[in-house]
Amino acid sequence: MEGNFEEQNKLPELKLDAKQAQGFLSFYKTLPNDSRAVRFFDRKDYYTAHGENSVFIAKTYYHTTTALRQLGSGSNALSSVSISRNMFETIARDLLLERNDHTVELYEGSGSNWRLVKTGSPGNIGSFEDVLFANNEMQDTPVVVSIFPSFQDGRCVIGMAYVDLTRRILGLAEFLDDSRFTNLESSLIALGAKECIFPAESGKSSECKSLYDSLERCAVMLTERKKHEFKGRDLDSDLKRLVKGNIEPVRDLVSGFDLATPALGALLSFSELLSNEDNYGNFTIRRYDIGGFMRLDSAAMRALNVMESKTDANKNFSLFGLMNRTCTAGMGKRLLHMWLKQPLVDLNEIKTRLDIVQCFVEEAGLRQDLRQHLKRISDVERLLRSLERRRGGLQHIIKLYQSTIRLPFIKTAMQQYTGEFSSLISERYLEKFEALSDQDHLGKFIDLVEYSVDLDQLENGEYMISASYDTTLASLKDQKELLEQQIHELHKKTAMELDLQVDKALKLDKAAQFGHVFRITKKEEPKIRKKLTTQFIVLETRKDGVKFTNTKLKKLGDQYQSVVDDYRSCQKELVDRVVQTVTSFSEVFEELAGLLSEMDVLLSFADLAASCPTPYCRPEITSSDAGDIVLEGSRHPCVEAQDWVNFIPNDCRLMRGKSWFQIVTGPNMGGKSTFIRQVGVIVLMAQVGSFVPCDKASISIRDCIFARVGAGDCQLRGVSTFMQEMLETASILKGATDKSLIIIDELGRGTSTYDGFGLAWAICEHLVQVKKAPTLFATHFHELTALAQANSEVAGDTVGVANFHVSAHIDTESRKLTMLYKVEPGDCDQSFGIHVAEFANFPESVVALAREKAAELEDFSPSSMIVNNEESGKRKSREDDPDEVSRGAARAHKFLKEFAAMPLDKMELKDSLQRVREMKDELEKDAADCHWLRQFL
Repeated sequence: MEGNFEEQNKLPELKLDAKQAQGFLSFYKTLPNDSRAVRFFDRKDYYTAHGENSVFIAKTYYHTTTALRQLGSGSNALSSVSISRNMFETIARDLLLERNDHTVELYEGSGSNWRLVKTGSPGNIGSFEDVLFANNEMQDTPVVVSIFPSFQDGRCVIGMAYVDLTRRILGLAEFLDDSRFTNLESSLIALGAKECIFPAESGKSSECKSLYDSLERCAVMLTERKKHEFKGRDLDSDLKRLVKGNIEPVRDLVSGFDLATPALGALLSFSELLSNEDNYGNFTIRRYDIGGFMRLDSAAMRALNVMESKTDANKNFSLFGLMNRTCTAGMGKRLLHMWLKQPLVDLNEIKTRLDIVQCFVEEAGLRQDLRQHLKRISDVERLLRSLERRRGGLQHIIKLYQSTIRLPFIKTAMQQYTGEFSSLISERYLEKFEALSDQDHLGKFIDLVEYSVDLDQLENGEYMISASYDTTLASLKDQKELLEQQIHELHKKTAMELDLQVDKALKLDKAAQFGHVFRITKKEEPKIRKKLTTQFIVLETRKDGVKFTNTKLKKLGDQYQSVVDDYRSCQKELVDRVVQTVTSFSEVFEELAGLLSEMDVLLSFADLAASCPTPYCRPEITSSDAGDIVLEGSRHPCVEAQDWVNFIPNDCRLMRGKSWFQIVTGPNMGGKSTFIRQVGVIVLMAQVGSFVPCDKASISIRDCIFARVGAGDCQLRGVSTFMQEMLETASILKGATDKSLIIIDELGRGTSTYDGFGLAWAICEHLVQVKKAPTLFATHFHELTALAQANSEVAGDTVGVANFHVSAHIDTESRKLTMLYKVEPGDCDQSFGIHVAEFANFPESVVALAREKAAELEDFSPSSMIVNNEESGKRKSREDDPDEVSRGAARAHKFLKEFAAMPLDKMELKDSLQRVREMKDELEKDAADCHWLRQFL
């Protein structure tokens, strides 16, 4: 928590007398143990935390235990820490928005009488929204998921329900999953789940370990509930109260599920939706289709840097940070967040988004006008939710009003556009804005606000109901103004009687303790002392003067205060009535928010595409069954956005039957990882509906992006680098289809060279021959390049394996390495590890020894031991031609496949030996012109 170190020097003082401390200690002992709950106690001017919570806060946020104080003494002493209001906001934001391992409880009271007033968890932040977003925009929409798994015959069927409390959406899904729970993981990512409800008894089974790992990878908080809560018995009546519209379609939807219904029952119980009548009739329910969007697991999200991270040096380090140029207050950011986790797979919808972005890119004037208007739009969704929860008032209504009256300007800007996509803009936005703005919808809302709210008072920062809106209010306002006039007249009359100037010598004050009073300075007091003691009542004598009154002023002041109280009470009743009326426009505002936030995100895409130094292009999109992935002059959008980078573009041609599977070799720091990642990022951007950083792009829609990039130990879970690598690769082998995109970087480094190479080769073969998905496989195993030749001889090959390498130049005299960062066809025929070590300024003696040992190992390889003595001193890299190695490896592969296919269990021994001899003779004949293969025979 940067910036909070100074807070420890500004700790509020913990002020409790012995009686208060004893009362609190007795209450604190009655609280149930909950290791996840962080409990705060509101003490009006500051907060406190106690026990283990106080130690956690002191260490995590104050970074020192000197912040701790002891409440009580002896064995009853309780560790405590005081927390300022600003610090409380910081801690609450971290616990509920950043971490996924704690819940938050807030108590109010004093002595031994305290009550729980707010609870929050990462998935349910509603009661803390006023704290979390008081000074910050709400960038993401937290979702709570409930899952009910069924393990049978080695299969797992997942019943899933979710609730989006911000958008008031309920969802149901049921799907078959593999042992790595890849479908569940991609669903959690797509929904933006923060918390998961799970039956407690189910977690005891061994099958659930992988499920828990999946939740942990997605940073989802696991909350166990009793199994009896997972029931769908009363769902019909519950949904009848919650869901808007006719109940029959809801019944039809729910009846199609078996496991999702108990999951939904537990979710409704956990979220306590039915305890708040404001939720009644305000929710929608839908089926969640796991195939409706491109699937992205946690490994792909990390590898492609889709979302922001605390470690990002600047906002352009992540795709979200780069693409977030939204203008509305929060709505656009949340929609962009969701879109990046839910890339489209529907060809027509992708093209529609691209058409709108192209319109905004080509029409700079339209783009700039709309963005200027959207900057005046408030967070309509959050304002509406505050009003529906009875936490909002006239200020929220005025912000809705100010956003609504921007619509005519937005419509006018769009009506002036007459270009290629004018019919689409009209259908997608203009016609809907017209329908929403008519006199039966937002027109009525505008009339209501202008009639009910005193807009003239807004300049003074006052939000009040107009007196003309209600006769009682108008009468009270008249009485208030009349009494104010009478008090001012009495002020003037009294000044004349005392021979003092009005306002200069004799002032009229309104004090909280005394109401309306007269005040004179102590300097003036001797002049009127006699009259003051006989005709007036002296109330107070202080440095700033003498306060006094008389019976007339006191009577008028009491009458005035009584009218003001009635006026305020009437104002409050009318505000509640207006708020209730405004909430009846919920559906209209929800549709408006959807349109404005969508337009905001697409304008953001257009602004990014048009404002980059090297403009983006519109990708050509084809169905997943047709077309290739061809990116000409492609660039990594986040890397090229860094100030210190002069990015070198590269072409990528993933073409069916030719180069659908690409093996990329080359030196460290040569750009392999950046190249393969940028392909994944560009495909994701295209399916979100954005232009892409290429000169020209054609992309076949992918249903999923799998990425195995980078390696990091997970010691806390007892998972090594290599094991983590294998687990991520297992997800790819199980979950990928021929319509996926696979990105793998440096597989097999965490074990021995031979094991690593064997695994890498086997995985490549499986992906080529079974999965047949477009793949970019970056590796240091140069021997893998033989796969291209081996695969070309496989009958019926429809994939196409091709070798590429990132180029580098070595000066023959100085042996200095220069990275060229260009991806070129063909394999890399040597390793550059020692040259990279030179780049890192290794000592010359270390580099020299490394060269010597590398040479020894190459000369001591099995192949060099087989060749005759005359050749034994030559290095393998110099004696074998790469093409010869590829041809030889392909022929050896063919021999092994034929041998493995022999039905030995059905053949006589004599026939088996005869067939092996024939195969060996054929192999020796083919090896006659291949020195590399001959050395093994």
